[in-house]
Amino acid sequence: MIFGAILLLTWLVLLLRYPAKALPVSLAAALGLGLVALFVVWEDSRDAQRLERLQLRMDYAPQQCPIGRPLLVLIDNGNKVALSELRWKVAAYTPGDTVNLAEDTYTAPRYRGPGELLPGSQWQDCLPLPPLRAGYRPQTLEFRAERLQGKFSD
Repeated sequence: MIFGAILLLTWLVLLLRYPAKALPVSLAAALGLGLVALFVVWEDSRDAQRLERLQLRMDYAPQQCPIGRPLLVLIDNGNKVALSELRWKVAAYTPGDTVNLAEDTYTAPRYRGPGELLPGSQWQDCLPLPPLRAGYRPQTLEFRAERLQGKFSD
């Protein structure tokens, strides 16, 4: 913090003392910083659009899954590029409600998708349930993926 303040003060002194030399350098630095910021925003929006094209469904299916892993997850990659990494958090809701009933604790399972999911392909697996608030049964809840974070290979 103090380093930034010293740097800003030095830049202002140089700009006031030597405006003919400092102004073009300052404008070039601002232009470069703007281009980097524009690239980062563009890349984030592109990844967000790709994540929206993923179809991720979750169902409580103890009959189809092994004991201890009753959450059936199906991911369908509707993108034109391969998905190389995917992480998310599982939220649990009663139908028609907006209160998340899954507890977000340090010991909660970390959810990750397949290592590599080619365009147009599907991935299915059984995963453990997140810890639920007391008094709720998983068969009465809807499970959704939230806070998706993914990387795509270009």
